[in-house]
Formats: sequence, C-alpha cells, structure tokens
Amino acid sequence: MAERAVLWFRRDLRLSDNPALLAAARAADEVVPLFVLDPALWEPAGSARRHYLVASLRSLDASLQGRLLVRHGDPATVVPEVVGRFRAGSVHVTADFGPYGRARDDRVESALASAGAPIVRTGSPYAVAPGRVAKTDGTPYRVYSPFYRAWLAHGWRRPAESADQQFAWCEPAAGEALPEVDDVEVKTPPAGEQGALDRWQAFVASGQLDDYADSRNRPDLDATSRLSVPLKYGEIHPRTLLAELGSSKGHEVFRKELAWREFYADVLWHAPATAREYLRPEFAGMPYDRGATAEQRLRSWQLGRTGYPVVDAGMRQLLAEGWMHNRVRMIVASFLVKDLHLEWQQGARWFMQQLLDGDLASNSHGWQWTAGCGTDAAPYFRIFNPVTQGLRFDPDGNYVRRFVPELRHLDGAAAHQPWTTTDGLAHGYPERIVDHAVEREESLARYSALRG
Repeated sequence: MAERAVLWFRRDLRLSDNPALLAAARAADEVVPLFVLDPALWEPAGSARRHYLVASLRSLDASLQGRLLVRHGDPATVVPEVVGRFRAGSVHVTADFGPYGRARDDRVESALASAGAPIVRTGSPYAVAPGRVAKTDGTPYRVYSPFYRAWLAHGWRRPAESADQQFAWCEPAAGEALPEVDDVEVKTPPAGEQGALDRWQAFVASGQLDDYADSRNRPDLDATSRLSVPLKYGEIHPRTLLAELGSSKGHEVFRKELAWREFYADVLWHAPATAREYLRPEFAGMPYDRGATAEQRLRSWQLGRTGYPVVDAGMRQLLAEGWMHNRVRMIVASFLVKDLHLEWQQGARWFMQQLLDGDLASNSHGWQWTAGCGTDAAPYFRIFNPVTQGLRFDPDGNYVRRFVPELRHLDGAAAHQPWTTTDGLAHGYPERIVDHAVEREESLARYSALRG
C-alpha cells in the first residue's frame, strides 16, 4: 500500500502557495485532503458565514476533482479516525495561532500519539507568524507603528511553489455531504481560490491599488480590495499579495493594512484571553449601561435604526452583505461604546456572527482599539462624531442613500442630518436614539471617574 498522509485543511482553502500541502506531498505517495466541520466553530457562526464556508469548500472540492473528504465532529475524534481508516503516517496542517485552534491542535496531537502519526505544522495564515517579531528585550509590541517597522525589517518568504496535483491525491472516498445551508439574502462574493485571485488581479488592473492611499476611507466608493474574506478563509495568502506590491504610496498603505492583521494576531497570540477580555484590564471597571433601555439601544444599533445615518448605513450593509467598510466599522464601534455606553464585547460578538471576514484577532482588537481599551496609543477621549465622520468620508451622501432607502429623497450631504430638513424623517427614518454631544460628555465623565 502506498504511504499516505492526511492534509487537514482549515484556514488554507487553496491549492497554490500552500506550504502544508507541499510538506504532505513530500511525506507520502498519496495525500488525503480532509476538512472537519467542527461544531465549536460551526454552531456560533451566522447563516451568511456558514453559507460562504460551504461555498468555499465546494470550490475547493471542485479543484480536487471531488476528492475532498468532509467529516463532521470533534477534530480530536475525527482526525484519528481518518488516520486509521487510511493508514496514514502523518497529518499535515497550516499552524493555527488562535486560542481555540492552538488548544484544539494540542488535543488532536495527543489523540494521534497512540497511532504514531505526528501532526506536522508547516506555514501559517500570516506572512510573519505571530511571536516572530519582538522588541530587542524579547517582549511583544503593544503599539502598531514600531511593530510595523520591525515586521518590515523581519521580512517574509516568497510565495511557495505549486505542487503537482496529478499524482499526489488519494482516490475519492465516501465522506459526509456538506451541510445544506438555508438560502440567505446576504449578497456574498464569489467563494474560492480562483475568485480571490480574480478579485486581486481586477483590483490591481483597475488602478484602485495605486489610488488606495487616497480612496480607502471612502465607503461611498468601491475603492477597497474586498480581500478580507478570502484572507480569513485562506483562499489567498497575504504573501501572494505582498509579493506584488511596490514602493508607491498606495502600495505602501495597502502593505500597512495587511500588517494590521498580523499585528493583531501577534497581540492575541501573546495574550489569548484578550479575545474576550480587556487588554487594559482597568477598563473593565468602567461603568457601562445595562437593563431594558440598554438592550433596546443595542437592538436598534444591530438593525441600523439609531437615527444616525452613517451608523445605520454601516449596520445595514453588514446585514445585506456580511461585510462593512473599515472606516464605518470604526464609526459604528465608537458609537456603540461611547454613545450608547455598551461594552465592546457586545459589538464584537455581533460582528463575529455576521461578518464573512470575522477574524477573532482582528475583530477583538479592532474593537478594543476603537473602544480605547486596547493597543491604541491615543487617549480614550478620541470619540468619533457620526455626523462629521459621515460628512467627511461620504461627502455626497451616496453611501447613506445606498443602504438607507428612507433617506433617498434627500440630496447630497443633507442625508447625513435628516433632522434638519422639514421632510427628513417623512419616510419612516427614526429619530436619534441619543444626543451625541450629551453622550460624548458622559463618556468623558465616566473615563475621568475611572482614572480618578
């Protein structure tokens, strides 16, 4: 019997630029491609996230000519069963640096010990794996800018070579069908490796990459790559993107955005509890609102019914597309924490349920950055004004009108302040649930009390 290895796909749903695949192909004559639908990750996911994952797996299966083995259950049970069934000598994975993934892989490794089949970690979802970049004294960075400089100095490898896919794959074996997912109204992008590569090439060819530094903060423009979703599922590797970047301003800013993702992964790797707890623990003592009114305001925020147009447009974009423009993510996060006085974890949970690109490290620490309790070097009193932010980054109101149909009768920037127009609220748009000026002062007062 030919020597076999299992390639356990996780956040690397692609065949190109995949070091774990190459390692498996070198280790055995045949490779068993496996994906495990883990209830611990599947159950908390919203319908849009499930829908996209299944579509991505179908794309991967098509690339493997129907050979992808899909199993349901706890990986610590499923992976050893697959190893025994195929008499595999090793299990190859892309290393997982998240809190759950690390613990899960340790459990699988222990379960595989009796079978004599080691778990082999090769590569990571990052250009530079978490833990590789540190200060001169060996401690981790807590501020982005010095991390970025050190990350650049460290550098990264070129994209991995392609494997010969004609001989390495094990013949199809009966697995389990992918779950049927309910049809969703969310407008999801094409899933899979080829869709990610096509999106990247179109972004470059359109000139949007060259203009990225000037246009990336404009939600009214289609000026971002939308590659956060493929990066989350590993349909494309950041190394593939970095290899094509030059030194122009647009390219440099895009490189910095990729580095933010790696920075947050590094922060979480060193402090895994901060996935759900405060990076700066003193902020757990901040007074936050609770009770029926707080719950009602949270629901208004989730549904895009706060009365602040740019906030509502962002929240409705999330529900419609499973995605939200990054500038708007900061605006809606600031509004939840500093206008509604709700804890960042409530918003982070909602995002992780709804976002197709919901990445634990980026989500948790992006929220903490905006809430002022994370890696942000600026003081807490930076509070986004939802009106001025809307006027600045959606100057003609086009983004608001796209997602808030009740305001489409208002021309230009008037869409950002419908309460100033006689018929601004005539089509069912709600009154503001809070007064931003009042709540800003309240947030600053609570911060002062916390410090004092």
